[in-house]
Amino acid sequence: MQILLDADAMPLAVREILFRASERTGIQLVLVANQKLDYPESELISNILVPAGPDEADDAIVEMVREGDLVISADIPLADRVVSKGGHCIDPRGTLFTAENIKERLAVRDLMSELRECGITTPGPSSYSSRDRQNFANQLDRFMAKHDKKNREC
Repeated sequence: MQILLDADAMPLAVREILFRASERTGIQLVLVANQKLDYPESELISNILVPAGPDEADDAIVEMVREGDLVISADIPLADRVVSKGGHCIDPRGTLFTAENIKERLAVRDLMSELRECGITTPGPSSYSSRDRQNFANQLDRFMAKHDKKNREC
C-alpha cells in the first residue's frame, strides 16, 4: 500500500499528520502537486511534480493508484475514480469515500455545481478547523489500523 496525496491545496495540518503517519507505519507517501513542496527528508516521502492545469494531478494520481492504495483528496470526482479502481480515499475533513457512498457524494457535488451555473448562490466549504483536523487524524488512524490488521491476517 502507498498513500497518494492530492497536495496542491491540502492544509498543512493534513500534510503534517501524513508525514508522521508515514514514518510511524513505514508506508510510502507521495505528494502529487504542480509545485515543489516542503516535506521532511525521508526515504518514505516523495514529491511528484505535474504540469499546472486542471486535472493534471488527478490524472497522475489515478494512473499511479493501485488496488488497496489510499488517496487523500477533497476532490469528489477524483475520489470516484480512485474508488472505481479499488483504492480508498479520505478527504481532509475525515470523510472516507467508499463504493457505498461515493456515487451519492458525486451526485450532490454535480447538483451544487449545476445550481451555481444557474446563478444560484450556494455556500462554500467552511474554513478548515481543529475539529476537521482531529476528524481526519481519527479516520486515518482507523483506516491504518484496519489495513494493518488485514495485512497481518494474509
